[in-house]
Amino acid sequence: MQLYLHNRIHCSPRTWKSTATQIAASELFNESKNGLKLYGIWRSQIGLPRDTLTVISLWPNAELANKTIDELFRSIRTIDSIEKDFMVPTLRPTSDKLPIKQGNYAFRWFETPKQNFDEFIQLCFAAWPNFEKNYDSEIIGLWKLDNDVNANKNTTTLLLTRRPSLAVWERSKIPVTDEEKEVRRKLSKRYDLCDWTTVYTTTLLTASDVSDDVRWS
Repeated sequence: MQLYLHNRIHCSPRTWKSTATQIAASELFNESKNGLKLYGIWRSQIGLPRDTLTVISLWPNAELANKTIDELFRSIRTIDSIEKDFMVPTLRPTSDKLPIKQGNYAFRWFETPKQNFDEFIQLCFAAWPNFEKNYDSEIIGLWKLDNDVNANKNTTTLLLTRRPSLAVWERSKIPVTDEEKEVRRKLSKRYDLCDWTTVYTTTLLTASDVSDDVRWS
């Protein structure tokens, strides 16, 4: 199973853009012979500090990731601190195809009691097709943390969803048709199953179609 590494990177003031450029241009992700890949770099839109980046990368194993990614980040002087989580896919992604379209990317974290997790997954599976159809949106991935510190109690997951814009993110919370209301009922039930959840929104710096030049913060 492919191993994903999620890094939340806290940059020095006013350096988020230059830091992201250095990461994306690094030899590690452009001349790799070890099967690793940069999945994406996201900047804060709503909910994270301006100079915080989210980086997801793919690795063949944790040992290689721990050794090489730390060397890269230490070499970038504008990085103040880093948070690290290894993740494995659940329902999605089913391939290592990279997200490349610009849009509103919502990162939602859940901590779900283990006895509720199967139902949580079933609700996601049932709701996603009509969610994607009604809102021209895409479920990028639902990952489970591989280094779960709450292993005896909760399962921690990260849901990454792309919508065309922030307006559609808001629109998806206010169902109109019966089909939309049923989608919202299933998605809302997940919140009743979990012990904790939070969300923040971002845009994709590594998008290949449109650059995000909006001043969100």
